[in-house]
Amino acid sequence: MFFRQLFEPNLAQYSYLIGCQRTGEALVIDPMRDIDRYIDVAASEDLRIVAVAETHIHADYLSGAREMAERLGVALYLSDEGDANWKYLWAQRGGYDFRPVKHKDRFKIGNIQFEVVHTAGHTPEHISFLVTDLGGGADEPMGMVTGDFVFVGDLGRPDLLESAAGQAGAMEPSARRLYASVQDFLDLPDYLQIWPGHGAGSACGKALGAVPESTVGYERRFNASILAAREGEDVFVERILDGQPEPPMYFARMKHENKNGPRILGSLPHPKALSAAELQVLVGRTDVVVLDTRADATAFMKGHLDGSIYAPIGKTMNTIAGSYVTPEQPIYLIVEDPKDIQDAVLNLVRIGLDAIEGYAPASALASLDLVATPTVETRALESVRQQPHTRVLDVRRLAEYEEGHVPGAINIAHTRLLLRSSELDKSGTYLVYCRSGARAAAATSLLDRLGFDVVYVDGMYADWASHHREEKGKSVEAVS
Repeated sequence: MFFRQLFEPNLAQYSYLIGCQRTGEALVIDPMRDIDRYIDVAASEDLRIVAVAETHIHADYLSGAREMAERLGVALYLSDEGDANWKYLWAQRGGYDFRPVKHKDRFKIGNIQFEVVHTAGHTPEHISFLVTDLGGGADEPMGMVTGDFVFVGDLGRPDLLESAAGQAGAMEPSARRLYASVQDFLDLPDYLQIWPGHGAGSACGKALGAVPESTVGYERRFNASILAAREGEDVFVERILDGQPEPPMYFARMKHENKNGPRILGSLPHPKALSAAELQVLVGRTDVVVLDTRADATAFMKGHLDGSIYAPIGKTMNTIAGSYVTPEQPIYLIVEDPKDIQDAVLNLVRIGLDAIEGYAPASALASLDLVATPTVETRALESVRQQPHTRVLDVRRLAEYEEGHVPGAINIAHTRLLLRSSELDKSGTYLVYCRSGARAAAATSLLDRLGFDVVYVDGMYADWASHHREEKGKSVEAVS
C-alpha cells in the first residue's frame, strides 16, 4: 500500500493519497482545489488517480473533488448521510461517476479496502474511512482517515452550522451528535492510527496539535475533548462549545460552494504585471481591492496605497482575504518579490477568490503617492486612549477578550469586522489592538478603507496588561 499525507501549512490542512502499488490505482481523500499537486505525486509513484473521497462538505477551503471529476473522470465516494440540506448537489446533477456512501459501506481501490464510518457532529454528513491493506494480507484496518472528527489533541468543532452557516439553534444538537460519535470511537482498537484532516493553526478546532498523526489509544488517554466526553454528555457539550473562535466570514460561502459545486478552476490565474502608473490608477477605488502582502506591518503603516488592505502572504492571508474580500471584487496584489505571486494566487484560489487581475512589486510604491496610518506603541496606549472621542477596539477572539482586556474596549473579532463594521460609530477615533499586532494590522487597514479614523496599536497586549489594570470576565461591550 502506498500512503502519502500532503500538508498545506497556510490552511493547516491534510489531504491523503492512498494507492495500491500492485494495480497502480489510487484514491485522494479531501483534495484541495489546485489538484496538480496530487496528480504529480501519483505520477511520480507510477500511480493513477481513479477515485476521490471526502470526509464532509468543507467550510475552510474549496474542494478539488469536482475539479478531479472534470479533468480525470474519477469515481466520487461522497457522503449520503445527513438530511437533504447536506447532500453534494453538484455530484448528483452533473453526470459524474457519483457513488454515494453510507455508514458501514465498503469499497476497494485496487487491493485497499475503505470502510465508511458515519462520524456526525462537526457536520451532519461527516464520515471517516477505515483503511485496510488487503493486498498486504491484513484483514483488519491499519488506520482511520478522520477528517474533522478527531484531530491530534482535539475534536472538530460542532458550532459551525450556527456560528458560520447561520443555522440558529444548531450548535447544541451538533455537539450531542458529536458526543455520540465519540462513544463509538472509544470502541476502536488502541493500535489504530488516526490520520486527521487538520493540524495546529486550523480554525476547525480550538486546540489542535502540530503532530501529523496519532493513535486511538493515545487520543483516548490524552485528548482533552475525548476526556470530557468520558465525564458525561452534558459536561462534554459545555466544554466543546466553550471558547470556540469566531469563524472567518468566508466559511459560510465555502459550505455553499462545496455543496453546490465549486467553479472549475482549470489553470491558475495569471495576473498582469502593473507599472507604477497603472498602480496609481487604483488608488482609493472602492470597486477593486488591493491586497498588500508585505510581511512588515510597520512598513505598511508608514506608507501604502490609499484603500489597500494589509494581508501578508502566509498563514493569515486566507483568513484576512476571505473575511474582507468577496469573489466578485477584482484583486490586485502588492508583493515583496514577483516570485511571491504563485503563493499569493494559490492562497486566494483555495478560498474561491479567482479574480486576481494584476500585481506590482513593493518597490513600485516608492514613486507613488502613499498614505500613512497613525501608530502608537502598546506602552503609549494608556495615555492615548484617555483623549476625547477616542475608543479602543479589541479584534481578538471573544475568549481572549474575556480573559482580560483594556477597560472599555469594544470587542469584534477581526474575522467578523466587515460584517459588523456598521455597528461602529464613525464619529470617533479607534485604537485597534490584538495580542501581537498582527490581526490589528489587517483590521486597521480594513477600517481605514471603510472610512474610519483609526490608529494602529503596535505591540504585545501582554506588555500593556503587565503594567495596567485590565478587565476580566465581562461580556462584550455593546457597540453604539
